[in-house]
Amino acid sequence: MKVLFAGGGTAGHINPALAVADYIKSKHPDAQIYYIGTPDKLEAKLVPEKGYAFYPVKVAGFSRKMSVKGIAHNINSVKLAVTSSVKAKKLLKQIKPDLVVGTGGYVSGPVLRAAQQLKIKTAIHEQNAFPGVTTKMLAPKADRVMLAMPEAEKYLKLNKKPIVTGNPIRQELLSMDKATARKILKLDNRPLILSFGGSLGAKHLNEAVSELIKWHNPTKNYYHIHATGKVGYDDMIKSLEGIKLHDGIEIREYITDMDVCMAAADLVISRAGAITLGELGACGKAAVLIPSPFVAENHQYHNGMTLKNAGAAELIEEKDLTSDKIIETVKDLIDNKDKIASMEKAARENAIIDANERIYAVLMELYSNS
Repeated sequence: MKVLFAGGGTAGHINPALAVADYIKSKHPDAQIYYIGTPDKLEAKLVPEKGYAFYPVKVAGFSRKMSVKGIAHNINSVKLAVTSSVKAKKLLKQIKPDLVVGTGGYVSGPVLRAAQQLKIKTAIHEQNAFPGVTTKMLAPKADRVMLAMPEAEKYLKLNKKPIVTGNPIRQELLSMDKATARKILKLDNRPLILSFGGSLGAKHLNEAVSELIKWHNPTKNYYHIHATGKVGYDDMIKSLEGIKLHDGIEIREYITDMDVCMAAADLVISRAGAITLGELGACGKAAVLIPSPFVAENHQYHNGMTLKNAGAAELIEEKDLTSDKIIETVKDLIDNKDKIASMEKAARENAIIDANERIYAVLMELYSNS
């Protein structure tokens, strides 16, 4: 069995593909996995590290800016649209996959389009509540469309009913329990706030969390672990300069033990990326979500509203994010055990923890009919 994945640009498109690829390999050790992605994005690093064959296809999105730079970028994007389609078709003829699975990002466009032209079975997995442009364009001709969130269906024109699968969840997050995690972190019974803004960081989120820490630090009532991201660490440390933080507050650049920190947390403050929301649900965590406004179609806002509407999260749009707002929101939640318990229950009820199995079942059905 040969399965080819196409997707990239962000971890939200790459990690679901890799999770499903790993699951297929666990069931079929002799399966051959291939991956087509862009040569200068994260997938070019992550996929080879997993040991899967990686083929680069250069592609670019279009700029909405009508400046000289924007027009030049769009001219180059048109050229790449032509060359990427030719290269994708050539690679598919060379690899001869049984299935092609698209997980989003511009690169999945020419690959799935070429596969559909070559009569190769195609499946799409859409991680977000508001589908991306590529998904909208390719979904009508896909053999199967899988959605992480049912809300996405209303934005798509489909010939077949989509299948709600959820987003793949890392196994280590599912296997860690709160008592064990708190023991590993050496915590007493004080609540733990966990906050992060992504691997690259989030400037306004970091600034707001800095003010939140200044508010609760003197009380010593809460533990707090915050990850600033790559570009925010120095600024965060500078913003807290001159303040003696108590031992229960940790400022990190990255969280490398997310399974432990997430399991131990009583309240999570984060962006609203699709994978993060899936993990919050799987771990049953109450959350304060601050969607990034800098993503395509403002999809994080739509993602976050699915948890807010379910009663599992509070949501603050970045345009409304102030130190007073985040302090007020956290203050209303963190010591309200009944409210936190209600949100945790809603998060668990809204979660899909068997996404890998669901996606695998869809792909195997396609494979058996290929």
